Amino acid sequence: MAKKRHPAEQIIGELREAEVELAKGRPVAKVVRSLANSYG
Repeated sequence: MAKKRHPAEQIIGELREAEVELAKGRPVAKVVRSLANSYG
């Protein structure tokens, strides 16, 4: 079996951060880009 790249806790934390940024009015595209960069 393949090894998981990211633990569930890390993914959940990043999604929560994204939710906060969206609530502040940051555009979705910028939030997605910042998440993509963290996986870079």
